[in-house]
Amino acid sequence: MNTTHREVYGSMGTQKSIVRKHTKRLSILKENAAGYAFLAPSLVLFSVFLFYPLIQSIYLSFHLTDPRGNVAAFVGLDNFTQLFASPVFWNSLNVTMKFTLLTVPAGIVAGLLLAALTHTKLKGMSIFRFIFSLPVALSVSTSSVIWMMLYHPTTGMFNYFLSKLGAAPVQWLIDPTWALISISIMTAWMNSGFNYILLLSGLQGIGDDIRDSARIDGSGPFRTFFRILLPLLSPTVFFLTVVSVMNAFQSFGQIHILTKGGPAGSTEVFVYSIYKEAFVNYQFGTGSALALVLFAMILLLTWIQFRFVEKKVHYQ
Repeated sequence: MNTTHREVYGSMGTQKSIVRKHTKRLSILKENAAGYAFLAPSLVLFSVFLFYPLIQSIYLSFHLTDPRGNVAAFVGLDNFTQLFASPVFWNSLNVTMKFTLLTVPAGIVAGLLLAALTHTKLKGMSIFRFIFSLPVALSVSTSSVIWMMLYHPTTGMFNYFLSKLGAAPVQWLIDPTWALISISIMTAWMNSGFNYILLLSGLQGIGDDIRDSARIDGSGPFRTFFRILLPLLSPTVFFLTVVSVMNAFQSFGQIHILTKGGPAGSTEVFVYSIYKEAFVNYQFGTGSALALVLFAMILLLTWIQFRFVEKKVHYQ
């Protein structure tokens, strides 16, 4: 009799265990289904505007195309071979590297300096914070038009100030020596608003007790900033460096509006070369090959930054 009861209770326990497992499995499936349902719109958008263009670019990079973009012939790696043999490719790569070196450090230093100057509780400081964050609210085209007027050789404000100082006017966007520098100054200013907002937020996230402790220990403002606050800001600075490098390699709008890659190719960055090759020369195969090379370079630079630069980042 006891044996029978044990068998009955054992079978009932087994059935309950099976029911619990089945219920848990159904719950997990429902949660996964709900998650995929919420992700579905994003996945559709990514598939249409990211994954499909990427696959299409890979496909076109191995083919020649007619002016309508239709595939004319399979050429294998010939597009890449011609690309690396072209002086235009190396010129655009050189210009892009110079542009990155001119804009990324300048934009981050400008944002850091403005954040340090306005991170006080003085009355009226919110007005300066609003002014310094304004560039983030302006589009590339609006900023380009504003700086085009500032750079005007005869009526521009910069040459007006130079004339007051007795200096000769500068052909900011026409002289090959100054064109890339002029574009870089405008880009650094345009990026400074975003950098300023993030760096100011980072400074405000550092507790006042840290500054008070440094002040009690006799640390001056400059020493406190460079030895204590700046290391605590290193995660924000690292993030801005990665994002700024990616943006620099993808810059297009200001170059197209202000110089159109000139004069003499001095401002023809990589993305503008892709635009010219694909939509001016109608060589979509070569343009796709250029786009894939750009993707590989950004991926490599991002990996290098995470592999080597992140080691110096101080996480709290």
